[in-house]
Amino acid sequence: MEITEIIGLLNITLGQLSMILICLLLLYLAIAKKFEPLLLLPIGFGGLLANIPEAGLADPGGILYFFYENGIKTTAFPLIIFMGVGALTDFGPLLANPKTMLLGAAAQVGIFATVFGAVGLSITGLVDFSIKDAAAIGIIGGADGPTAIYVSSILAPDLLGAIAVAAYSYMALVPLIQPPIMKFFTTKKERSIQMIQLREVSQTERILFPILLVLVVALVLPASAPLLGMFCLGNLMREAGVVDRLNNTVQNSLINIVTIFLGLAVGSKLKADGFLETETLGILLLGAVAFSIGTASGVLMAKGMNVFSKTKINPLIGAAGVSAVPMAARVVNKVGLDENPQNFLLMHAMGPNVAGVIGSTVAAGIMITLLS
Repeated sequence: MEITEIIGLLNITLGQLSMILICLLLLYLAIAKKFEPLLLLPIGFGGLLANIPEAGLADPGGILYFFYENGIKTTAFPLIIFMGVGALTDFGPLLANPKTMLLGAAAQVGIFATVFGAVGLSITGLVDFSIKDAAAIGIIGGADGPTAIYVSSILAPDLLGAIAVAAYSYMALVPLIQPPIMKFFTTKKERSIQMIQLREVSQTERILFPILLVLVVALVLPASAPLLGMFCLGNLMREAGVVDRLNNTVQNSLINIVTIFLGLAVGSKLKADGFLETETLGILLLGAVAFSIGTASGVLMAKGMNVFSKTKINPLIGAAGVSAVPMAARVVNKVGLDENPQNFLLMHAMGPNVAGVIGSTVAAGIMITLLS
């Protein structure tokens, strides 16, 4: 055995060195800046391991390869994560004010606009995205990490690493990206609108909603059944009140364990030979555009609804239509308080925020149905 086969440093390429630096940056953002640390930390560390020369951790037979093949390629990890998200989600604000469902739907415009943008970039020759690639990239606009991973694992597995990093990066950057867009499309008077207190939602409504939701949507769009089904199952465990042990497990230990393996599996796709491409820059750019369009669309929909409604809503809550739960709702609440110290918008914003999760799963189902 030659010395170069024993010492990995002697075989390191410029690409691997570059990816190691990028992964160290992800770890810095996760630890020092607290940007989505639950995912960026294992993703960044998985990327480090994947780029160690001669280790073969992300190659067939390696542990990272095993995580990817059995957790991501089978779509098991993102679906289990979505069950945990459902168990942590409160549909109460959405049920108390159903018209906020429209805000969540409007925010998904960013997804479809980005699909056309990706196709347009391909036509110019700057990048080479297929229509499946474009659809997977567009899901970034929903600011929903598990959904983005789920769709890319089916439609564009070669782009999984870049899409996952972009999705979680923009989720982490919600407090920086959204406020300028929200303020640009609203006036100070609009941002100061105070909303009436939400009505109390009964337990019966809370129990029936996830059951009816999955039946209605999945029967019309079966491709959305895996994501929406796991999401609604988790929520039913939360609201039923008869499976506290299962609910606690899903909310805590199960989602935490799977998050670790999901992050490492995604990190395995950050190998230099698959990540350092022109397409990666295009994905990051299009992801930012998708997220920005989604934010603006939600705000503009809220403004439009106020034209026809006697009871005015604060258009800021439209920005929560992207499904970065609950970060987007918290950002809306902060911007509202900055304009009016008596303006508490958190629970009002949770309605479109939860609707955004539903909207992104429906958009994912449409993409998969049309393209897979």
